[in-house]
Amino acid sequence: MSVIKGEPTPGLTYNPNDPHYWSPSALAGELERVFEICHGCRLCFNLCPSFPALFNAVDSHDGDVRKLTAADGDRVVDLCYQCKLCYVKCPYTPDDRHPFQLDFPRLMTRATAIRARERGVSLRSRVLSRPGLVGAIGGATAGMANWGNRHPLVRLGMERVLGIHRDKQLPEFHSQTFEEWRRNRGEPQGDPGQAVLFHTCFVNHNQPQIGKDAIDVFEKNGISLGCPKQVCCGMPALEAGDVDLARKNARANVASLYPHVAEGRKVLAVNPTCSYMMRKEYGELLGTPEAQAVAGATMDLCEFLWQRKLGGQLNRDFQSSPGRVAYHVPCHLKAQNIGFRSRDLMRLIPGAQVRMVEQCSGHDGTWAMKKEFFPLSLLAGKKAFDEMKEAEADTYASDCPLAAIQFEQAIGRRPIHPIQVLARAYRKGGF
Repeated sequence: MSVIKGEPTPGLTYNPNDPHYWSPSALAGELERVFEICHGCRLCFNLCPSFPALFNAVDSHDGDVRKLTAADGDRVVDLCYQCKLCYVKCPYTPDDRHPFQLDFPRLMTRATAIRARERGVSLRSRVLSRPGLVGAIGGATAGMANWGNRHPLVRLGMERVLGIHRDKQLPEFHSQTFEEWRRNRGEPQGDPGQAVLFHTCFVNHNQPQIGKDAIDVFEKNGISLGCPKQVCCGMPALEAGDVDLARKNARANVASLYPHVAEGRKVLAVNPTCSYMMRKEYGELLGTPEAQAVAGATMDLCEFLWQRKLGGQLNRDFQSSPGRVAYHVPCHLKAQNIGFRSRDLMRLIPGAQVRMVEQCSGHDGTWAMKKEFFPLSLLAGKKAFDEMKEAEADTYASDCPLAAIQFEQAIGRRPIHPIQVLARAYRKGGF
């Protein structure tokens, strides 16, 4: 029997615009190669459930990757919730310039995309891939939608029809979107030429207060944040294997954001998943200079403010203190390798003591909402839940609003976004 070599097969590609990307046989060769490398390495044994499933499956076949069944492979793919931490930890990646060119999350995305093309995109995936549409429908009847999301019989029906777990706490809908509030508010004071806000569909429909606080914080720092037309970043669609929808969303956002980038503005994303998608995926997904420019101009909110601090331009006129802060670092923020800028900013507030929690919350996009994965998501997030509780904090914070919901369900406290910590710190009696 020939040895499975670590060097890439002819089917290596992570670019959906490459015809080889859609070849099942080319994918099979890459899955075999990567599974063999990962089984021998096992550096990621304690990350997402995908790796224990892979290792156990290979071990059950006498260590022979070639003996894995289609069901074994599907299980590994399904259990990857795209936290991206294995890519950060892996020593064999393209970013490391290693000849293996291993990118496990993108390989799982490719497998999901081919499967979706062969079998179709499920109803659940089609719904969860369109958070803007869901938000608009829910917001039109916010009171009734929020009631339904809490009613056991409605949730039972939702589980049977859509496969969304009956016990999973879901985001709330608001009758006034962030975009509507922003239009009615008028232009903030400050320089409009610095940056624009990618507020995300979640902030627009489910938690507009985060966007309001972001506007206020930047106004305090002499910047008027514009809010260009935007749609979902496309990450939910990409994770569901709906590459066409992800590309459509990316194209619409690039068309709206590029004129601002061309004039020298940064694009500041509230949600780390959105900033990751725009930074890491848009360039290759669209393959245009405009997409690459938008990717290069995308930043996290606190990353941008930290640069202002380094330049001596951060307003430090804080009026109140959050006290002891338990701060959860989202996986998609760590995967961007920008440092812990939210933590660093909160530490500047007099009296703030920030304790970081780096464990995964287990929510991971829409994965935790799914009937078959919700119990596993709580298990995956247990270390994070325990560390947040042990902090005995006065204030809980996380950059990821979906992780915040997961924490609220697990420990009874919903973290606020670090930009909200800053907004409150600028106010007297903010805490």
